[in-house]
Amino acid sequence: MNIRLLVVSKTDIPYIQEGIEVYAKRLKHYVNFELEVIPALKDQKGASPEEIKEREGALILKRLEGADRIVLLDEHGKEHTSVGFAQYLQKQMNAGTRNLVFVVGGPFGFAPAVHAAAHDKISLSQMTFNHQMVRLFFVEQLYRAFTILHHEPYHNE
Repeated sequence: MNIRLLVVSKTDIPYIQEGIEVYAKRLKHYVNFELEVIPALKDQKGASPEEIKEREGALILKRLEGADRIVLLDEHGKEHTSVGFAQYLQKQMNAGTRNLVFVVGGPFGFAPAVHAAAHDKISLSQMTFNHQMVRLFFVEQLYRAFTILHHEPYHNE
């Protein structure tokens, strides 16, 4: 299985980027993992949040393929425990999912067209996180899930 994390705009906070790189490197041991960055929009001055979401949504949709299983990281998505998320990944692997694409939107969320294209929505918490921090939290949870699936000691329960 290939896992791609698709994000809007680069991570510009150095300590967050460093953390993402640590877990992305660790993930290579378990799965083909790729972080793909959609460049930030230019000329956002005067644009409403809805206009920004629509423009970002069009860029997200251009990066998706028909065979991709699309999962939005969305505050209204389903919450999982770490073990539950590992089970979700195992279910995707058992189903023969070849390309699992997790998407982090910009600060205003997703356009309706992106919501419509999604197969699943997952929430990392009922709390709201900065869209750049979500990247680090998610990559760590992805790594944790694979250590759970491989019965490795990273996750304590």
